[in-house]
Order: sequence, then structure tokens, then C-alpha cells
Amino acid sequence: MAQAELIMPKMGESIMEATILKWLKKPGDKIEQDESVLEVATDKVDTEVPSIYAGVLKEILAKEGEVVKVGKPIAIISTEASVGKSEVPVTAPVVAKASAIVENKSISVVQTSTNGHSHGADFKTASRFYSPLVKNIAKEEGIAVAELEAISGTGAEGRVTKKDILGYMQNRKLGQSIVASRSVSSAPLVPASINAGDEIIQMDRMRKMIAERMVDSKRISPHVTSFVEADVTNIVFWRNRMKNEFQKREGDALTFTPIFIEAVILAIKDYPMINVQVDGDRIIKKKEINIGMAVALPSGNLIVPVIRNADQYNITGLAKVVNDLAKRARENKLKPDELAGGTFTVSNVGSFGNVMGTPIIMQPQVAIMALGAVQKKPAVIETPYGDAIAIRHKMFLSHSYDHRVVDGALGGSFVRRVADYLEKFEISRSI
Repeated sequence: MAQAELIMPKMGESIMEATILKWLKKPGDKIEQDESVLEVATDKVDTEVPSIYAGVLKEILAKEGEVVKVGKPIAIISTEASVGKSEVPVTAPVVAKASAIVENKSISVVQTSTNGHSHGADFKTASRFYSPLVKNIAKEEGIAVAELEAISGTGAEGRVTKKDILGYMQNRKLGQSIVASRSVSSAPLVPASINAGDEIIQMDRMRKMIAERMVDSKRISPHVTSFVEADVTNIVFWRNRMKNEFQKREGDALTFTPIFIEAVILAIKDYPMINVQVDGDRIIKKKEINIGMAVALPSGNLIVPVIRNADQYNITGLAKVVNDLAKRARENKLKPDELAGGTFTVSNVGSFGNVMGTPIIMQPQVAIMALGAVQKKPAVIETPYGDAIAIRHKMFLSHSYDHRVVDGALGGSFVRRVADYLEKFEISRSI
């Protein structure tokens, strides 16, 4: 019998560690090849870690709740594969499968004190489990147990994660510290009223993370939204003419989304200062154009897969990658790297019948565009014989942007340019 080490897999370019949420197997259990062995969590993803070897779980090296660095062994598996006369440990590479993901900027790791002293919480009185990393941060920052107990945890079974405590510390420094008995922020919390017959629904982990990200974004970025109405009649006629041919040739649906994304990409090339991120007092102008596309999940939650290097695709390529990402997002089959690195986000609120929206920016991006429903409207059009009233297909574009670095001239000009590209769409175009 050979022994293979199951290691903590790499789950994204910026993820260096993960928390063990739950072991799905116990020592002595038989494991099939590609069978999930445990669940882990990071700031970006909940992940099942499978084994590439068939065998028996011999030993668990990392406990539930423990934070483990990427590449470190977390279990030993006895396999039937022969590796020679002696039992030589073999490192088993693994591939993580995403099960519930939210796009989020990684939070820097808090360094521990080098003086060897700790202070703060005494966890003998704690009513719930805290990971060693969370305990260490609490001790170093002088966070009392009563204060820690009041933090809403987004981890498994409500556990406080590194992200939770670092986010709390940030608010704490702004004078918004929450204590167990009452809130000491400038505005008191108003409790919800609960009456007979009301249904209480506990937020799942993903919904908690979405809520936190949205609140953080509104706090970080002063949002401004500009609106433009675009005439997309040519696009509607072109798509109606081409969709059956595209379906027959490519085996995929031709929707409006890739056409709209193409216009966004062209406008970004014209206005590259929309494709930036903010890092303190620095503006980082991104070379790549990576378009995030918001996808509603069957659970009601929202996920944002990213089309990397979107400007490298033609309209056929965009259509196929849009369909693929949306399908796998709804089936919980996205890879962690497919949710990272976005530089601009598009949200198709028109798919819900909405004519416009005021979307919230995905940090650390500085802008996001909502695409409204396409509607038939009477409109004045210019003809060689004078103005006339005609039925046209129109839609609203809503562009929300970070007013710290994007002024109204840039934000408004950008959305106008997207509309220009849509209105000038060539109806005789081939695909």
C-alpha cells in the first residue's frame, strides 16, 4: 500500500489559504477516485476538495475550522497503487469544484505581533468555535469575547472567518464598533418587527457575503448613475435574422447579451480610464479587459463569472462563452478563477423585465452597467423626406460609477458611447 498526501488546492490567483469547513469522510472510510473528501472556504469560494486517488482515508492532518495554507498537506490516503518496494509519500494534486461563489477583493492577512505577547480575549467563555487565526487576530487587536460574539459570522454554522473579523476591525476603527449589549455607532440599529404569521428565513452564507459586499461597496465608493436610451432596432432585426442560422451552426442560442458586451468592450477601448481600479491613493489602469457578467442563480443569489480578455473574442466567441459561463454558473460548476479578475461588470436587468436599474459597483472595479429591457416605442426618426413617427426598439443603459475617480463627463460619455455603438450596429453584418 502506498500513501498519498492530499494537499490544500490552489483556488484562485489571490487565494493563499482556506478554512476547513467540514470533513465528508472520516479515517478508515473508503474513497473513490474524484470523490469529494472535504469542504473548505475562502473569502471567494466554498469548495469541495476531491481525491484523484482511490483508497482509504488513513489520517486527517487538519481539523475543522483550521486555516491551512495552499499547498500544505491536509490528509493521508492509503492507495492501492504501487510506488516501489517502500511506501513513499506521494503528493496528490487536486482540482477544486466551486459550489457557491461571490466575487470579492482579497483581504490582506494581518501579521501577528513579533514581541511574543498577546492580549485581549479569553476564549474559555466563548459560546461558539473560533479558528486559531481568528483567535490570534482577536488577541492581537484586543477584541473582547463579548465583542467577538456579536460579530455576524459568514462561515459554516455561523462561524467567524478571517474576512469577518478584519471587516469588523475596519468598521471599528471608523467608530462603528458593535458590542454584545448595544450598538455604539452614530445611528442606532432599528430592530425588525415580527408579528404572528411572519416567516423568518435565515440567510445562507452566500447571501450574507453578498449583503456585506454591497454595503461595503456603497461605503467605499460614492455612486453616481448616468442613463442613456439607445435605439437597438438594427440589432433586433439582425438577431432575428441570424439566430436560427447560429443555432444550427454552433448549437448555441444567440442572445442580446454578447452583442451588448461587444459594445461595452469597444467603448472601454475608447475610454480606458473606465477600466481602472483604486488602491488607496493610486489608480491602477488595467491592461486586460475582463468583463464580469452578473448571473442570477436558482436560489435567488447572484454570481459574477468573468470573461477574461473579452476583447480577444469575436461575436461568435462572445456568444459561446456567455452561454457557457451562465449555464455552469446556474449548475454550480464554475472554477474559482472564473470569478476573479473582473475589470468592468455588466448586469442584464432586462432579462427580468426591468427597463433600468442602478447597479452597485463590484469592488475594486469603478463602474458597472445595467442593461434594460428592449421595448417597442413610437419615436421620431429623420428621413430624406423629413421627420416621421415610427415604431423602434429601444432600451435604457444605466451606468453606475465611482465618483472618486470617474467624473460625470467620463461616466456619462462612456455610456453614451456604448449607446452609439449599439445604434450604429451594421445590419448586414455576417457571423
